[in-house]
Parts: sequence; structure tokens; C-alpha cells
Amino acid sequence: MNPLLIAYGSLALAIACEVTGSALLQKSEQFTKLIPTLGMAISFFAALFFLSQALKIIPLGLAYAIWAGLGIVLTALVGVFIFRQSIDAWALVGIALIVSGVVVMNTLSSSVRH
Repeated sequence: MNPLLIAYGSLALAIACEVTGSALLQKSEQFTKLIPTLGMAISFFAALFFLSQALKIIPLGLAYAIWAGLGIVLTALVGVFIFRQSIDAWALVGIALIVSGVVVMNTLSSSVRH
């Protein structure tokens, strides 16, 4: 299988685990609930493991930008749809700027090699 595909698959798993860990952090209620706290710890450990696997192929700057950018967007969506939290217009502008930065980095920057 294509190593780049495996690396981006690992990065996708890292993002999913990080978002899951963040949601469980909310559910842990400041570490007072055992099961969500354990799930959170496992999710964050898995996120770092999969990120480390992605870094075998994907440059650190690119991988971290994608991981952080998509993590922020997906975590915000979890907050809205799962926890019924609201996002104002300025938060949406900020999220759009983050996504724009990741897109610019991936498409226009010569410092990122694929």
C-alpha cells in the first residue's frame, strides 16, 4: 500500500482520537467520572501514537497544521451538535481562518513537500 496513504490515514485516526478525547474530557467532569476519564486518556494516547506514525512520512509542520486545524473544527462541531454549545460569528470567522491557513499551506506553500 502507498506509504503516503497510510500516513494520511494515520493522521485521520489521530484527529478522530483527539476529537474523541476532547469530547470525553468534557464528559469526565474534571476527572470525577472514571469511565470518561479513562476513555479520554486512551483517546489522547492513541492520538499521539497515530500522529507519530503519520510523522514518518508527513513533515511535522504540515501534519500538525492539519491535525490542529481539523481538530479545532471538528471539536467545535462536537460542541455544537453533541453538547448544544453555541458558536458566535467571530468564532466562525476564526475557524474559517484556521481552515484557510491549512488550505494555503497545503496548496501554495513550497515548504511543504508531499
